[in-house]
Amino acid sequence: MTGYLYIAGCVFFTVYGQLILKWRMNMQTQPLPEETVAKIFYLIKLIIFDPFILSGLASAFLASLFWMAAMTKFSLSFAYPFMSSAFVIVMFFSVLLFGEALNIYKLVGTVLIVLGIVVLSQGYNV
Repeated sequence: MTGYLYIAGCVFFTVYGQLILKWRMNMQTQPLPEETVAKIFYLIKLIIFDPFILSGLASAFLASLFWMAAMTKFSLSFAYPFMSSAFVIVMFFSVLLFGEALNIYKLVGTVLIVLGIVVLSQGYNV
């Protein structure tokens, strides 16, 4: 059971990071500069001065720690398909929180991802 909690933690922190970064980037009033050096300074400034962006990046690190723990419990070929659930969760919340479009292609793709997780997880002895 612990291994599944590790996978869930990895998915949670992955989803959190994606949503928080999108939210904060939507809040920016200045566009991303064209020049490479200016882009780097712009993004570093956001990391330093926006604690939410920093938390989004920290969540990626936490997701990695949970993933490392999950790898001690499961084979990669079993655990990795569960990471696809992050796509489904992010899509759901992007529609709910950011008003992003939901269409038949996204719905069919989501169903296929869920079916893929179910199929790939069959026959694994925990």
